[in-house]
Amino acid sequence: MIQEIKINKTQTPKSKGDLKDLGFGKIFTDHMFLMDYDKDKGWHDARIVSFAPLEISPASVVLHYAPEIFEGMKAYRTPKGKIQLFRPMENIKRMNNSAERMCLPKIDEDMFMDALKKLVELEKDWVPSEPFTSLYIRPFMFANDAHLGVHTPEKVVFVIILSPVGSYFKEGINPVRMLIEKDDVRAVKGGTGFAKCGGNYAGSLRAAEIALQKGYAQVLWLDAVEKKYIEEGGGMNVMFKIGGKIITPMLTGSILPGITRKSILELAKSEGIPCEERLISVQEIEEAVRKGTLEECWCCGTAAVIGPIGELAFGDEKFTINDFKTGPMARRLYDELTDIQWGKSEDKFGWTVPVC
Repeated sequence: MIQEIKINKTQTPKSKGDLKDLGFGKIFTDHMFLMDYDKDKGWHDARIVSFAPLEISPASVVLHYAPEIFEGMKAYRTPKGKIQLFRPMENIKRMNNSAERMCLPKIDEDMFMDALKKLVELEKDWVPSEPFTSLYIRPFMFANDAHLGVHTPEKVVFVIILSPVGSYFKEGINPVRMLIEKDDVRAVKGGTGFAKCGGNYAGSLRAAEIALQKGYAQVLWLDAVEKKYIEEGGGMNVMFKIGGKIITPMLTGSILPGITRKSILELAKSEGIPCEERLISVQEIEEAVRKGTLEECWCCGTAAVIGPIGELAFGDEKFTINDFKTGPMARRLYDELTDIQWGKSEDKFGWTVPVC
């Protein structure tokens, strides 16, 4: 059921300044969407208000036990100046799956979509038009009971904020170096690996910091049981092109089911490119490097879309991939996917949703 959304426009709009040199996630628009949940009332008080700090109690359970989830999606400005979303219903469904895992209340899908559209339309002047820019959309939800004790939340806040962004990696579509993590683990089957919750990312920071100190952009995680099979990157899925096939780790419950991952597989399969979703070990990657059959490797996600990997390191071994150059398959898929997102080519899949 769609609630009426009250809109209270800010009286002090921000100066947008220069939307050419944006970075990622540093600038925020004038407004945000808020909605509250109480166990006895359900979701209520849907509203768009000025972007401002949230007031929560020091006893709020999110600060102590971390019942929190989030999503990430984008709005794009087309060459004709229109604004569109990319597969937002996939994000909405995934957020509700995360909510179920974290014992947080689900949101009516139509209500969620209505809030997205109304907020983005209100902030349409914040959607940049420079190449490789977009409006990043961050919906998130957290438990807000002011009560110490581990229990199913009874009070929850749902928020959507917006941020005009440029490229996620400063290297852009150029290759990065990644370190395969040998000690720390990200998630295990039966845990929260498939959910988009903050704890998954907080637990990854130590390994990521060590990787950065060694000159690597991110880490690649191994499975938590055998520490043998590659799962995903730090915040992104990963794909390999081996012997002409695109191979990506299968979804076993410990890997985030990425929307960009899903879109790349669907796009590639529609063009007759062979794809496999299966377990893939570090040893298989090492063997493919030695045989010369590992042709390309890339990470993928909403923020970066596709980020080519030019070097993988595992222990004392380092493997250069495709002479540390962006491969033709990564470039092709990046161009085809972003052309759909930015409205530069026909959307044959029905993935885009117009806003205004």
